[in-house]
Amino acid sequence: PAGVSPTGPGPERLLVTAGPTHEPIDDVRYISNRSSGRLGIALCDQAVRRGWNATLLLGPSAVAPADSLVTVRRFRTTADLRALLGAELGLCDVLIMAAAVADYRPVPASGKLRRTARKLVLELEPTPDLLAECSARRRPDQVLVGFALEPEDGLEESAHRKLAAKGCDLIVANPLETLESEHIRAVLIAPDGSVRGAPLPVSKAEFAGILLDEVARLRALKHARVEAPAGHAP
Repeated sequence: PAGVSPTGPGPERLLVTAGPTHEPIDDVRYISNRSSGRLGIALCDQAVRRGWNATLLLGPSAVAPADSLVTVRRFRTTADLRALLGAELGLCDVLIMAAAVADYRPVPASGKLRRTARKLVLELEPTPDLLAECSARRRPDQVLVGFALEPEDGLEESAHRKLAAKGCDLIVANPLETLESEHIRAVLIAPDGSVRGAPLPVSKAEFAGILLDEVARLRALKHARVEAPAGHAP
């Protein structure tokens, strides 16, 4: 039926994006960020231990899932990730967008830019808003989780704005200090304004469990709404 997961009954199918993007400046250099991908990897490792099917879309990262049951597909650029999401979104029940996707990318030069005594000015263009695109295309029964990576001052306010703008089911408000760390101190913000999570630093593996618990709760609520007859919403 329309609006029901094509995967049918069985384990939840989790799709996670993780890691940085590499946006080329020329054939040698690129613009990137310090994301390690550890949280996204921890989410997939935790998910398979719960009996879920987990697919990880992983950017250029030296870290990899510990569990061989995690399906890993690699990307390099925002365009690569966009193509993977186009193929995978309709097959999942839950999408967690933990990747640190570039907001801007250079207009790449062909070959290698040569060093000169003059300043080099790069022209940057905005990348597609992948979270908004996925939000517009998802089914009613799918759970969508986004991330807000911001300085701690004003973090929750920024996360609330992003939640409303992107139409997510949950936003992880993630301090900048989390980058490259094995620990995280983040909170989960829901559309009803409720805030929960890990106000004190915890390992990313422990936080992955907290987030998956909340995702499972949201997924159960959505499934109940989709399955309920008209006029008999739970």
